[in-house]
Amino acid sequence: MKRPSNVRRSGALLPAATLLVLAVCLGTAARAVDLNLAAVNCAKYENEFLTASVPGYSADSIDTVMWLFGFATAKAGDRVMYGDSLRAFGFALDSECKDNPTHSLLDAVLSITSKRENPMDLTHLECATFETRHQNLEKSDPESAKTLTMWLFGYAIGLAGSHIFSPDDVQTFDTGLQNHCTKQTHDSLFDALSAPNPAVPQAVGAAAQAHRR
Repeated sequence: MKRPSNVRRSGALLPAATLLVLAVCLGTAARAVDLNLAAVNCAKYENEFLTASVPGYSADSIDTVMWLFGFATAKAGDRVMYGDSLRAFGFALDSECKDNPTHSLLDAVLSITSKRENPMDLTHLECATFETRHQNLEKSDPESAKTLTMWLFGYAIGLAGSHIFSPDDVQTFDTGLQNHCTKQTHDSLFDALSAPNPAVPQAVGAAAQAHRR
């Protein structure tokens, strides 16, 4: 459909230039708020992001903590997923932030240690096998499947050297991971998380490159 050059409102014509400005503003407003770990302190994280009181921030508390857990695992250099340790990580982060409310969330996430149990080696799980299981989980328990995707997304961002969680990009990440596993069936899940993904920035610096060795 051809874009109109003007629009009528209250009996007056709105110039095309004004319409363009409004469209840009509306498009920006529709974009979810990102969580920048380096720019948000612990107090703001605890009191606003976890309580879902930040306008435009669309992730709930469990998804946020799961993303942070994946991110922290990648930054620690681990190539495993600790499936039973989300609660322990969440409590440890909560304690760290309450003790140091002015510290950045990034510093808090990188400084904590927590109980980590039942590791699953990401380098030994074939990407295609994971995707089959993940798709089955999406059908039987979509909430759990989404929570798992959050961990994987955080892990991939940590590998890439970024520190920004963009809730709007979760589905893009999941689709990119699925496409990779469909094409590269014998890659490990770690390989897939290290590979280019449209929702993940290019690797930043030597530290990010080291994860791929």
